[in-house]
Amino acid sequence: MKTTPLLLALMVGLAPLALPNAASAEPQVRVYDHTSGRWLSGDRARIRTETVQRKTQMMRKPDARFARQTVAISTKEKPGTIVIDTDKKFLYYVEGKGQATRYGVGVGKDGFSWGGTMSIGRKAEWPGWTPPAAMRAREKAKGRILPAYMAGGPENPLGARAMYLYRGGGDSMFRIHGTNQPWTIGLNMSSGCIRMMNEDVSHLYERAGRGTKVVVIGPGQPNRIVQETGTVRPAGKKGLLSAVFG
Repeated sequence: MKTTPLLLALMVGLAPLALPNAASAEPQVRVYDHTSGRWLSGDRARIRTETVQRKTQMMRKPDARFARQTVAISTKEKPGTIVIDTDKKFLYYVEGKGQATRYGVGVGKDGFSWGGTMSIGRKAEWPGWTPPAAMRAREKAKGRILPAYMAGGPENPLGARAMYLYRGGGDSMFRIHGTNQPWTIGLNMSSGCIRMMNEDVSHLYERAGRGTKVVVIGPGQPNRIVQETGTVRPAGKKGLLSAVFG
């Protein structure tokens, strides 16, 4: 068959129609990500990349100064009291005999910081999460859809344990809780709750019972309640004599 100029032009013009569209080769999907609490839309390759990046971020460790340790203190608070310094990002559990266990925490972001005295009114292991209506509306305006309820588990924002802070016998809606984002410890990231690493909140949970006094020192307020006078040792590590003799 002889190829005429007209036939050749038609073949060239139709060639692109015979090829698959590269842009649509990867099917578009919409997946709900429980870790971030939002819908991810796009091709599977991009979503996989975002998931890997997010998990890598979650594995980041806080600065070493936020590691749990025993410190020497001066305070008038009774043993068993919790004092939180939101500026320094430290939570102190007063032990007595001039010592306290100090934990690193994450605190409220700008506009969500607070201070005051409360008490632990309720405790829960691997708590479920019911975002307040105001939070759901606020996040929806940003394009992030929060679930009405999320069951407890490793992906839950409240982490392994939660201690619910009450004031005047009622729930303040603030909590001391764990987190599945340990890299936020030492930062102003929450909506007012106090975040702890899961291993730390589990440690505190076993020691702080219902009715425990919690003093939160708000941003910019001087900490006159707990003054550190030195470092004793990282919590959980025994000295030589105690290791040998118990």
